[in-house]
Amino acid sequence: MDLTEFQKQNGFAFRDPLLLQQALTHRSYVNEHDEEDLSDNERLEFLGDAVLDFVSGEMLFRRFPQMPEGDLTRLRAALVRTESLAALAFKCRLGEALRMGKGEEKGGGRERLNNLCGGFEAMIGALYLDQGLEAVKTFMMPQLLERLEQVFAEQLDKDARSILQEISQATYNLTPMYRLVNSFGPEHEKEFTFAALIGEQVVGRGVGRSKQAASQAAAQNALEALERGLVIHLPQAADEPNSPAE
Repeated sequence: MDLTEFQKQNGFAFRDPLLLQQALTHRSYVNEHDEEDLSDNERLEFLGDAVLDFVSGEMLFRRFPQMPEGDLTRLRAALVRTESLAALAFKCRLGEALRMGKGEEKGGGRERLNNLCGGFEAMIGALYLDQGLEAVKTFMMPQLLERLEQVFAEQLDKDARSILQEISQATYNLTPMYRLVNSFGPEHEKEFTFAALIGEQVVGRGVGRSKQAASQAAAQNALEALERGLVIHLPQAADEPNSPAE
């Protein structure tokens, strides 16, 4: 998808299209075009991360005037975590507009959570530089409010690992284990995949930019699977709980 179509798709028009082009340029593309004077999106990603933290934090602060700081922090983390931003990126078809190297693309780079999340943060950073904070709020507020409803409905602000442990120990007398399945990417932007297990059965999988985030995502996936009755053949209650691997 070219820049014109991407902007039309998402209802904004950059005054400086080169800012948006940089936001949509993955490091792998720059590495494969070193003869050109190009910049990747990592600096804009850094800026966009800070802008999103502020916008979501201000929204929560005004919307919940009596909420304690700790609860506000957990809600904000749920709103801007990797999976949340990657979902927003997918919704606005950002993966189709990313410029990336051929190897990265062949390896599934357009669907990789890190790339989608990073690209979305970079796009927000670029929008902030191009049009200011109000433009970011106009674009983000409806999406943040929609995501907030989902966070409350699915309790995504809660510690999924703790909730899964309580359920597993009460039902099966087993403590969930978390196993590293895969890690991908260079050190500065690794993406981890974890599996959540009860006994020997995998009950959930999750991906994140840290081991902690990936294991939390795996626990949340397991909770959703248990709620929907998608997990079968779980072990009967054991005499002693096992020990978590991570």
